[in-house]
Amino acid sequence: MPYTIAVGGFHHETNTFSPKNTDYDEFLKADGWPGLSCGDEILKTFPSLNLPIGGFLTAAAEHDIIPTVWANAEPYGRVTKEAFSKISNMILSELKPSAGIDAVYLDLHGAMVTDTHEDGEGELLRLIRERVGDDIPVVISLDLHANVTPAMVELADAITIFRTYPHIDMAETGRRAFTLLKQMLADGKKPCKAYRQIPFLIPLSAQHTESPPCNAIYDSIPTRLSANLASIDFACGFPPADIYNCGASLVVYGSSQTDTDACADQYLADVVQLETQFSNKLFSAKDAVIFGNTHGSPGTPVIIADVQDNPGAGGSSDTTELMRALVEQKAQNAVLGCLYDADAAKHAHAAGLNETITLALGGKNGPAGEQPMQGRYIVKALSNGNFQCEGAMIGGIQLNLGPMALLKVADSECDLSIVVTSERVQCLDQGLFREVGIEPAEQAIVAVKSTVHFRADFGHIAKEIIMAACPGTHPCELETVPYQHLRPGLRLGPNSGQVSTKRP
Repeated sequence: MPYTIAVGGFHHETNTFSPKNTDYDEFLKADGWPGLSCGDEILKTFPSLNLPIGGFLTAAAEHDIIPTVWANAEPYGRVTKEAFSKISNMILSELKPSAGIDAVYLDLHGAMVTDTHEDGEGELLRLIRERVGDDIPVVISLDLHANVTPAMVELADAITIFRTYPHIDMAETGRRAFTLLKQMLADGKKPCKAYRQIPFLIPLSAQHTESPPCNAIYDSIPTRLSANLASIDFACGFPPADIYNCGASLVVYGSSQTDTDACADQYLADVVQLETQFSNKLFSAKDAVIFGNTHGSPGTPVIIADVQDNPGAGGSSDTTELMRALVEQKAQNAVLGCLYDADAAKHAHAAGLNETITLALGGKNGPAGEQPMQGRYIVKALSNGNFQCEGAMIGGIQLNLGPMALLKVADSECDLSIVVTSERVQCLDQGLFREVGIEPAEQAIVAVKSTVHFRADFGHIAKEIIMAACPGTHPCELETVPYQHLRPGLRLGPNSGQVSTKRP
């Protein structure tokens, strides 16, 4: 029997320590993800993409779909009141009583903070419930970095969450959401639910799901399922959102409340027992480059992750400490990407290939005290920034980054090239280097402004991967973060003796 299902999405991962808020125009950009999409455009664009809404649409192909709106903006500061209201109202306007809607599916992130709401997704779900009532099933999918709140769990009938970081299972997460929704519609019953919060924060740099203990946390999910337990998911949380319900959590859905609660309690206990296995080893920029110089060679590069300037977690993608260390330590056969500096890209395009230009590069949008790297640079390659990615995570997605340039540091004993873009983008696909003529596997050192996602496309070429703690607005050393709004008693990282004591 075909059902009528309203489908939409609203994504933002909000870094409350970022100095720049996210306005409506940011959701219009088709930069690293598709731009704001409405109606039939959703049905044309998303089924082939590794995104939750793509997986859901593919699985629900036999049903009648009412596409509403899908919107995404690159992580940054709080979403403005205007942007949140405008996009929410666009979704709500399609949920008409006359449409005969049987269910609602939303592709959300789970870590949106707005000017007026700590829990953006919870507020959106509240508005949707006001529109469709309590009887219509509402199912959502969330990012692994979701700060799942009590309101999200209460207002959604089921939640599915990514189980991989890097996120290679996004479409699969959407398909799992459809499986749960289909069962609800067939049975006419909503599942029992259980929700537990983890008592410590997990920095993104310790959330890689192929490393201990996250591999054990996620690998155990299939073994916990049973005839009475339909779905179990774990979210690692997004620590750069300074809100009361920040942090890791788990959700369980089943046919028996007793079994659902028992599973949640046991899973919580098992996760807490693994706390001592979390590792968050971060190098200084200097030590990271020294390691790269010693261990990297052409064909077997060392990957240095600039984890705290990750634009995919709200970083500015233009801090210069790692770049300076590569110069000062005379790195050879080294490349860094991607540095966000639209002015530098503009100057490079105006000068032309093989010209030498003087620039104050980067250092314009990051933390207080950041300074550009003044110097002379040779323009080695130019691009319009429009190309398609091919890696495991975002293969098939078209990037639109504006003018790009490959700049080589002049007047130095180092051999360093820098990929410069006109839009912020996390360096998670080798295509970002290949677009300007760099083959990453042929380098000795590859420095990436990313925390973990780069592993999906760079991991197999790396001799070693190390993480550098350079300045940035995506904090990974959580004990040093000036939190103000966390719930009391939450530990500031695994194995941390420090706890939050302040209330909102």
